Amino acid sequence: MSVRTEKVASLIKEEVGTIFQRHFGMEEYGFMTVTDVRMSADLKIAKIYVSVFGDAARKEKSLVQLEEQKSFIRSTLGHNIRLKFTPTLVFFLDESLDRAMNIENIINKIHRESDSTES
Repeated sequence: MSVRTEKVASLIKEEVGTIFQRHFGMEEYGFMTVTDVRMSADLKIAKIYVSVFGDAARKEKSLVQLEEQKSFIRSTLGHNIRLKFTPTLVFFLDESLDRAMNIENIINKIHRESDSTES
């Protein structure tokens, strides 16, 4: 990835996070965080990875709502940052935080079980 691609991805990540905070309420959309943005080499497509706090139904609903608001997000993004082209936005659910929490829970459970068998 080029330095320019990384800078644009970082800028878009920050700006989309700000858009979420200003325009998307937690009650309606859940607690959403932009975890990563990956740009195509020509900067015309932004793959935006979003983490949503909640159960599977909440996550799916939030992703559907983001798809419905994609044109608003893209338009706002185009007004707030200066690029030759405002990239097409593609949203993905990032479940890496959930996997990390599950692994941590398993490790904690193993430690508790080993502590209780040693006593």
